[in-house]
Amino acid sequence: MAGKPVLAHTLDAFERCPLVNNIVLVVGQDDLGFCLKEIVEKYGYRKVSRVVPGGEKRQDSVKHGIDAVPEDVEIVVIHDGVRPFVTQEMIEGSIRSAMRFKAVVLGTPVKDTIKTVNPEGKILKTLDRSSLWQIQTPQAFHAGLLRDALTKATEDGFTGTDDASLVERLGVEVHVLPGDSTNIKITTSEDLLLATLLLQAKSPSGKRERPRQGDVE
Repeated sequence: MAGKPVLAHTLDAFERCPLVNNIVLVVGQDDLGFCLKEIVEKYGYRKVSRVVPGGEKRQDSVKHGIDAVPEDVEIVVIHDGVRPFVTQEMIEGSIRSAMRFKAVVLGTPVKDTIKTVNPEGKILKTLDRSSLWQIQTPQAFHAGLLRDALTKATEDGFTGTDDASLVERLGVEVHVLPGDSTNIKITTSEDLLLATLLLQAKSPSGKRERPRQGDVE
């Protein structure tokens, strides 16, 4: 995206954040060498202390990442590497709120009508949209709390769709901070197209940034 790996765009925000002291990058086993040499070393991310392999599921990958975090770290922030439009305000707001509330996520109110549908395609229920939020990352927690939540989930054989769901099972309140519709998760080719347009809109000239020599396209 704009001549630079999506992950590098994401890491830029955390590297610049004064409240972030240490970054643990969790990637697929086959991508360890590439991410270390072509992203961390190439773009000079000094805060990345470890690059560790992920697990079979997202939850397993988070566990691997948390295991690599020093024991004296008080707050941990988990973020999707393919959400490159995270801002300093989002990161710092998550950290400061986690210090106060122990567990915080970003989210935006759902705009569309949401219905429960069975496997045969029959509508079972129309949900109350006023109370529904679409959850994003970053998600920030007291480190000890998240470790306890991961341990409990493993013991119970529970798999959550996000990290907050593991904490919720412990009976701990998770607070939601206002996110942003531009904080998209790039998972499809259509998402990448939208991300490219968003990046163009954010650039001073409104034009596509030219790749620098040696940049990865």
